[in-house]
Amino acid sequence: MGVPLRQQLAVGSYLIKQKLKGVKKYPLVLMLEPLFRCNLACEGCGKIDYEDDILDQRLSFEECMQAVDECGAPMVSIPGGEPLIHKEMPQIVAGIVARKKYVYLCTNALLLKKKIGDYTPSPYLTFSIHLDGMKERHDASVCQDGVFDRAVEAIKLALAKGFRVTVNCTLFQGETPENVAEFLDFAMELGIEGATIAPGFSYERAPQQDVFIKSKDTKKLFRGIFEIGKTRKWKLNHSTLYLDFLAGNQGYQCTPWGNPTRNVFGWQKPCYLLSDEGYASSFKELLDDTPWEKYGTVNNPKCAQCMAHCGFEATAVEDMLSHPLKALWTSIRGPKTDGDMVPEATPEYARVERSSTLAGIPVRVELVD
Repeated sequence: MGVPLRQQLAVGSYLIKQKLKGVKKYPLVLMLEPLFRCNLACEGCGKIDYEDDILDQRLSFEECMQAVDECGAPMVSIPGGEPLIHKEMPQIVAGIVARKKYVYLCTNALLLKKKIGDYTPSPYLTFSIHLDGMKERHDASVCQDGVFDRAVEAIKLALAKGFRVTVNCTLFQGETPENVAEFLDFAMELGIEGATIAPGFSYERAPQQDVFIKSKDTKKLFRGIFEIGKTRKWKLNHSTLYLDFLAGNQGYQCTPWGNPTRNVFGWQKPCYLLSDEGYASSFKELLDDTPWEKYGTVNNPKCAQCMAHCGFEATAVEDMLSHPLKALWTSIRGPKTDGDMVPEATPEYARVERSSTLAGIPVRVELVD
């Protein structure tokens, strides 16, 4: 696992406190999204398809600090858009670090060489650099040539200056276990702390919809990746049970409040990935007023193919706390790569009540897909 022991202990202490206090819904990572504007237009992105007046909006330093304090999560992820565009980003990062929260500043790295002098290395700060594979694959994913080389140059620069660096890899259609393994080997050779790797979510607003992998194909892909990984020393920034879930061995439902999102519209209901379900004015309102039962792979067709870490990592962590021996064994063994997968639950939304007639008598037929 590519996470320093110091951070593991801090997050573990936070989780134990929530358990001892009997808290049922608690955040693990705050998704702080201070802008949607980006300097790329990636094929699978559902975050930049807004009018200019929205793309020009920003969360202020004060609003960001209020969100961090209000949420109370031990970790903060700053996605976007491209966060390095935000003029107050160095101040925002410094404010989070001063609160001893672990912040992952997600960036495509195009501006990192120019902006890196605005930041100070800290155990609490990690540059999470977006790479979707090797050069040809990544540049095709972001729809611009030369981005891979610039990102790799920025990774080497940040490492040389003493920063914590991870890579964030999103997988799309056409991936093979061999290609992903080659990329992970390359990432480890760079000397990064670890890699975050997960299937892309099929954003409704994404410009291309045929790039997303279906959940069954995702599980087959990850089994192939992990089979190769048995002989490699990859450092992955995930819990072992989440990785086992990706391989089809855990029957999880998501924990959307585990990674709450604060952006220019407010607190996004229900999660980071669904942007058309409304917003709350406070974190408390998000927890209290969101109809959580309406969401998840068995409850909502928008969630049907989702296996993203921002939805399921918190579930895996909760399972680890409840079943530590299972988590330990999975950590020792690694994700299972053969045998039957856990059956997928029948979605509630697949049950359709249809009125019909039989011999002139109205009949209600329940269809299950």
